[in-house]
Amino acid sequence: MIAGTEFDFLYFLQSLHTPWLDTFMKTVTGLGDHGLIWIVFGIGLLCIKKTRIMGLCVLISLAAGYVVGNVFLKNLIARDRPCWLDDSVLLLIRNPEDYSFPSGHTLASFEGAVSIWLYNRRWGTLALVLASFIAFSRMYLFVHFPTDILGGLVLGTLIAVLVHGAAKRRMGG
Repeated sequence: MIAGTEFDFLYFLQSLHTPWLDTFMKTVTGLGDHGLIWIVFGIGLLCIKKTRIMGLCVLISLAAGYVVGNVFLKNLIARDRPCWLDDSVLLLIRNPEDYSFPSGHTLASFEGAVSIWLYNRRWGTLALVLASFIAFSRMYLFVHFPTDILGGLVLGTLIAVLVHGAAKRRMGG
């Protein structure tokens, strides 16, 4: 998408705002802050023998994604956020201080959700629904462009699949 088309979509989302949806989206996006919900899931899974490898894959994926996405790509690409380019839109959350591409919330969410899905389809499907809501909330809240979300989704999925594959090879399966 070109930036104008991306802004058109974000402005359309602004037309959907209602008090209950604003509250829902702020809550959902808060679940993804710092990847915390995925870290908690990863630690929880790590503590149970039956799901230990799944939990380890979640946590390794999150660590890899943080380095690749948040430390390297965000600073290399240095894309301004929509809320920085158009400050006339009232933000419902704190204005983020880091760059926009890729979306860190989306990246962490898809690393966690795909890691879970690769081991357990039922849990993973629920995790993917949550990841999708978190990703969408970032556009609704006017802090990410659609291509930031797409970048986080693709990179998060790729990292989770690579970590899963490495774990399978390491475990001999």
